[in-house]
Amino acid sequence: MPSSGSDEHAVSVAKKLRVAVLNRTFSPTGGGAERYSIALVEQLAARHEIHVFAQEVDHSWPGVIYHQVSAPLRKPRWVNQLWFSAATWWATRQGFDVVHSHENTWHGEVQTVHVLPVKYNLFHARTGWRRALRWLKVVSSPRLLTYLGLERLRYAGRTGRQVVVTSASLQSIMALSYPSCRDRVSVITPGIVLPELPVTPARKSEARALLGLPATGRCLLFVGNDYRKKGLSTLLEALVQLPADVVLAVVGNPAHIPVFREQAEALKLGSRVYFLGSLKSVAIAYEAADCLVHPTLEDTFAMVVLEAMAHGLPVLVSGPKYCGISALLQPDTNAIILDDPRNASNLAQLLQALLGQPELQQRLARGAADFARHYQWREIALQQEAVYFCALAEKLAASGR
Repeated sequence: MPSSGSDEHAVSVAKKLRVAVLNRTFSPTGGGAERYSIALVEQLAARHEIHVFAQEVDHSWPGVIYHQVSAPLRKPRWVNQLWFSAATWWATRQGFDVVHSHENTWHGEVQTVHVLPVKYNLFHARTGWRRALRWLKVVSSPRLLTYLGLERLRYAGRTGRQVVVTSASLQSIMALSYPSCRDRVSVITPGIVLPELPVTPARKSEARALLGLPATGRCLLFVGNDYRKKGLSTLLEALVQLPADVVLAVVGNPAHIPVFREQAEALKLGSRVYFLGSLKSVAIAYEAADCLVHPTLEDTFAMVVLEAMAHGLPVLVSGPKYCGISALLQPDTNAIILDDPRNASNLAQLLQALLGQPELQQRLARGAADFARHYQWREIALQQEAVYFCALAEKLAASGR
């Protein structure tokens, strides 16, 4: 976290901030990054004047002011990204103490990073002719040139600029990719709001009925908007090897359903896989399930894992190489860690062992709930607030005010 000097403290005790938050999509169905942004806005709205700038808004919260950003050309996405960056720069260039961007924009004192940098994805571990080929690909692609250019400006060392990442593993990658911002990077993980009521057998039965899931049998849960990247294909292959009473509920982007429904049919799993699409609140799915399975190939943190743990669900998740939250977990104490998310046989074996051991399920459920209690949004929002004050104090000091 940034240091909290006397200047920052003086600002923090005296000032209610006027903050602009930038998100192209401000909706709970958008994904983990969007839910992260929404949760912080909800927590901080009582303490500060929060303005949300977005192209799509499906949210309403007392005290939050929403600004619709135009989207004359949604595709190609890189053109829309440029438009959104320019439009929000113009709209927020004056009148705000802090501009907080969750998008790849060149402006904003606080930049929250939810995904691996484009530069890292393109060039990491590539040398010699392989690196030269990558550069050839970049210079011939307006899309990649735009993303790289925006990213370079986004992480440039500027007065008042603070960069927030969601996990320690992403912090290391950022330091490798953009060393100039190393000293300005803070880790602020996602958080949760603890469920008000415990998940009883009656609540589980009600949740299953509302979602159209079987009343009996065991239910695995998959949550993710990018089905491929989050490992659904491997999970379907593993499901073939599990008993017939084990079903799978899939929550996320409905645009991906046709391809994966076809795979499920090909594996003769059509009657055991329930595609639920996007849910405004995933809580009902956590209540209905017996286990969250997250064999992700790439997650800087994995907010869904933390949310499931808050509901006392046993979780099976890819290891730290693939998923940021796993570096914080204790294998077989509060989670089961999957070494290779592409290995369907190993995934099936781990699930079989979990489903066949009620004692293990109970131990993981208790450990999960205990872990989640340390990541509540009300505390995490204060960390974000400290970053705002740090950025503002530096900006004021530079201007001589």
